Amino acid sequence: MIKFERFVLGNGLTVLVHPDPSTPMAVVNVLYDVGARDEVVSKTGFAHLFEHLMFGGSINIPDYDDPLQVAGGENNAYTTNDLTNYYCQLPADNLETAFWLESDRMLSLAFSKKSLDVQRKVVCEEFKEHYINKPYGDVWHTMRELAFKEHPYKWMTIGKELSHVENATLEDVKQFFFKHYTPVNAILVVAGNVTVEHVKELAEKWFGDIPSGEKYNRHLPEEPKQIEARRMTVHRNVPMDAIYKTWHMCARRDDDYYVTDLLTDILGGGASSRLYQSLVKEQQLFANINCYHFGSLDKGLLTIEGQLIQGVDIEKAEAAIELELDKVRKELLDERELQKVKNKTESIMAFEDMSVMNRAGSLAFYELLGDGELMNTEFQKYQEVKSEDLHRIANEVLTNENSNTLWYLSDKK
Repeated sequence: MIKFERFVLGNGLTVLVHPDPSTPMAVVNVLYDVGARDEVVSKTGFAHLFEHLMFGGSINIPDYDDPLQVAGGENNAYTTNDLTNYYCQLPADNLETAFWLESDRMLSLAFSKKSLDVQRKVVCEEFKEHYINKPYGDVWHTMRELAFKEHPYKWMTIGKELSHVENATLEDVKQFFFKHYTPVNAILVVAGNVTVEHVKELAEKWFGDIPSGEKYNRHLPEEPKQIEARRMTVHRNVPMDAIYKTWHMCARRDDDYYVTDLLTDILGGGASSRLYQSLVKEQQLFANINCYHFGSLDKGLLTIEGQLIQGVDIEKAEAAIELELDKVRKELLDERELQKVKNKTESIMAFEDMSVMNRAGSLAFYELLGDGELMNTEFQKYQEVKSEDLHRIANEVLTNENSNTLWYLSDKK
């Protein structure tokens, strides 16, 4: 049971405090309710660009990293299509340093041409290195555009096109910042060797005077129900043929999310999963195969991806996948197999929550979902899943008309 207290500042900043006196450290986690889905189609990659800009200095602090390192701390951040998360860990005695740093960059970044030029160059290099020049790097650019026609999940966090970040102006950047990076659009979690009273005092001192901003309310286009299969074949300079199949699935807050999550584990969550046992170990069609999803807050994608063994016909490989999917559509799962995957899920969740850093991040995420208390009750939802639920979702989701298939073929033949 993860114990925490919640309070909200006058400017709308939600603060969660999770005291843990067993560690000498403290974690400060700031989650902003903004991700790539909040960009416009002509200006993508901005949320990720801000992940970099937020380390480029603020009005009173020219360099974020230096004072944190002097205080014995470390930090990082990540951006997804749904959210942006910044976190740092430092000795609890130096907690105020983290409040000073995080509040100053929330108050206002140092919007300078120099900072924008530097970080824009970093992001553009990252785009080229990981998504243009890297083998299989453009898979998800291609698949997202194939699978999504309306919803902004059709572009990746890095951006739809390199030119969007290359052409970003200071004015573009300022508008995006003041719309999204505000107290009313943020969740602050403080965990570790701290007290609620001290955190309240520091939160008021450092964040209380920051203008609240306007709560951003989304009106995103809903993805129409897919009614016919989509297919695409590309040829690339990669070592092995690969196949990627996706199906539209429910949103993260939907009760069926827990059923779908267990289904992906049964199909392709590691070496004991059905797809791996049958297609990798027994039939030796694939070098590797996985089934997963991204836990998207809006309706997302269930995915199967596999790299074929040299010389295997891709039609034969896809037919073998379909045969395994047919089994979960037609047959009820054995109770032992279901319990095994529930036990695995429970152990993963428990392991993830061992570190105070992870607990802080999880609390922020669950608060974004609607209530940090979900962190303590969510496993019960997995326990309630029955074989009949898995059978139903397999038949609702894993249909041909709901599928998107990408054959990613090697030129090296």
